[in-house]
Amino acid sequence: MFRIGYGIDYHQLVEGREFWLGGVLIPHTKGALGHSDADVLLHAICDALLGAVNAGDIGTHFPDTDQQYKNIDSKILLRKSNEVLIQKGYHVVNIDSTVCLQLPKIKPYIHHMQNAIAECLDIDIDLISIKATTTENLGFVGREEGIVAHATVLVSKIS
Repeated sequence: MFRIGYGIDYHQLVEGREFWLGGVLIPHTKGALGHSDADVLLHAICDALLGAVNAGDIGTHFPDTDQQYKNIDSKILLRKSNEVLIQKGYHVVNIDSTVCLQLPKIKPYIHHMQNAIAECLDIDIDLISIKATTTENLGFVGREEGIVAHATVLVSKIS
């Protein structure tokens, strides 16, 4: 039995924060603002995994009102989301994701992000697609005020 999950996450970009994306620290003048490390890609994947098995969302499992998640590494949240998936009797078949941002250009970091995600989920790197697009200078993403990530996952019942 297969199921599909979809996740999306947004974060404001601000000066003075580290920029974490896909579990990788990327040099940039701005970072995402959030309760955790604000890694939009990992958050979108968490939501997609949880949604695929009807287990709520990232805010249900890791509320931003809980101090134990303050500045937490989102790779921990991804591992915990995967544990929920496994407890429900499923495993990841593949992940397809898109990051919307004007800058920085992330192509040089995609392989590193795929490695980080594959390690967290204990899956092959070839099962993880990460794409990036700008918004052609339109909207809050185009003005470099924020970042958005979309993720779709296919999961299958563990046999």
